[in-house]
Amino acid sequence: MNQNIGATDKRVRTVVGAVAGLASIATLAGAVPLPVLAAPVLGVVALAMLATAATGTCGLYSLLGVDTCPADAGGSR
Repeated sequence: MNQNIGATDKRVRTVVGAVAGLASIATLAGAVPLPVLAAPVLGVVALAMLATAATGTCGLYSLLGVDTCPADAGGSR
């Protein structure tokens, strides 16, 4: 599978994943006043964001035909 996530997109996904993960943990600890159901949802979002940032490939982007990876990446695809 070709990479379809660019550098900026990876950074954004990493930050969103980290924030969602911290919010999930804080919800489980009772430090954030969110419903208990929000913790696993935020955890799954965090894992998905961090996994797609690490691999450089997004399945949804593939289905929609979106590609934020620059064409002149020099063989990183």
